[in-house]
Amino acid sequence: MSDFSRRQWLTAAGTLAAAAALSGPARAQGARGAEDFIRAVKDARVFDLSFTWNDQSPVLGLNPPYAFALNRTHRMTHEIFGQVPGSQVSWASEIMWFSGQHGSPTIDAIGHIGRNMKLYGGVDANEATSTPGGIGANLGMEAFPADLLVNRMVFLDVARHVANGASDPLPAGFEITAKHLEDAMRAEGVEVQRGDSLLVRTGWGPFFGKDNAKFLGQQSPGPGQDAARWIIAKGVRLAGDDTATFEKRPPVYGKELFSVHMMLLADSGIYIVENANLEPLSDAKVYVGVLITTPLKIQGATGSALRMIALAP
Repeated sequence: MSDFSRRQWLTAAGTLAAAAALSGPARAQGARGAEDFIRAVKDARVFDLSFTWNDQSPVLGLNPPYAFALNRTHRMTHEIFGQVPGSQVSWASEIMWFSGQHGSPTIDAIGHIGRNMKLYGGVDANEATSTPGGIGANLGMEAFPADLLVNRMVFLDVARHVANGASDPLPAGFEITAKHLEDAMRAEGVEVQRGDSLLVRTGWGPFFGKDNAKFLGQQSPGPGQDAARWIIAKGVRLAGDDTATFEKRPPVYGKELFSVHMMLLADSGIYIVENANLEPLSDAKVYVGVLITTPLKIQGATGSALRMIALAP
């Protein structure tokens, strides 16, 4: 890509991100400007950060299992509606039951985790979840901010940095610290800015669906409390990785269970993404781009499966 094309794409990507944050009446745009924008965005490299989700995919035992069933088959609908004179139609439709918090990837809503029965902003956790879909207080998945749907992304390939450039996964139980994040950021020549979406690679993504016992085991790597404090101090609004629980397992510090989740979600209102496929970004050595994150807009949901995409020049 030429320098001009790169500048054009970055301008378009910035416009795309800004557009997601706009409120009020839409502004008129000339046809030429619209076509330039579309062409620049379509020139971007697209990185699919999602795994294929099926009944063989790993889901933590704390969550409902994945299930998929056809409610109507083509044969059923053809037998019913195909009898109408001249009709040739048939269709299939499905009912899906799945773990809302743990797809591939998944995002945790702010109201997913509490500390001492308090959610972010001091909301009473018991009262907030007393009725289905009633989490309210802008803590459910339906309240995911529009400006985070399309946002600046920084990708820190901690696993590759620790392995001195190799693609090897981090060792079991490895705790990612603030220094690991800082060193990876400096080595990549990028800067995490306030408001960013941050993705951190542990290298455990390839175990998804291939070695589920290891992927779901009690010794996966991930950020610890020190790294969580760094993420909070940087003003990150969404943090994700390629493991089932985001934080180092076992996720116990002293007497605290899932303390990193509490620090990010309950204390700081930072969204958490898990089960992301970060190998495409690692292979391409793409460290800055635009992250498209689109959770299902379900009232009161404490999480959602995602189809997450990264764009880069």
